[in-house]
Amino acid sequence: MLKLRRYRCLPCGAVILVGPRELLPRRHYSAAAIGFALALYGLVLATAREVRRRISPQTILGATAFTGWATLRRWARAVAHRRLFAALPLSDPSAMLRRVAASAAASLAAYAEPTSRGEALEHRAFLGAAHAA
Repeated sequence: MLKLRRYRCLPCGAVILVGPRELLPRRHYSAAAIGFALALYGLVLATAREVRRRISPQTILGATAFTGWATLRRWARAVAHRRLFAALPLSDPSAMLRRVAASAAASLAAYAEPTSRGEALEHRAFLGAAHAA
């Protein structure tokens, strides 16, 4: 659990929440974790169940967890509709979710530092997603 700092603007009363750059608004996972999950699903071709096992800290799973991971599908749809990582190149919203995830992960890998060129593509997507957030 992260503790975020809140600041109140004295002239207008607005409250500003400040946290690490890789946090995404209204998401429980960091940009890096989402980028890594998309890379595992789209590039490594891991099953949704395997992606969930590697990304999610939850140990108690619901009945639908055995058929996949709804959150992973939600992230891929959000990327396709430009609600997540909007700076990425436009992908076809009607494309298969695995293809959307692969395209997004490859684009996120391009945001990684040049020193990570020797790393696996899914690791570069992890690193690049933090910069793309």
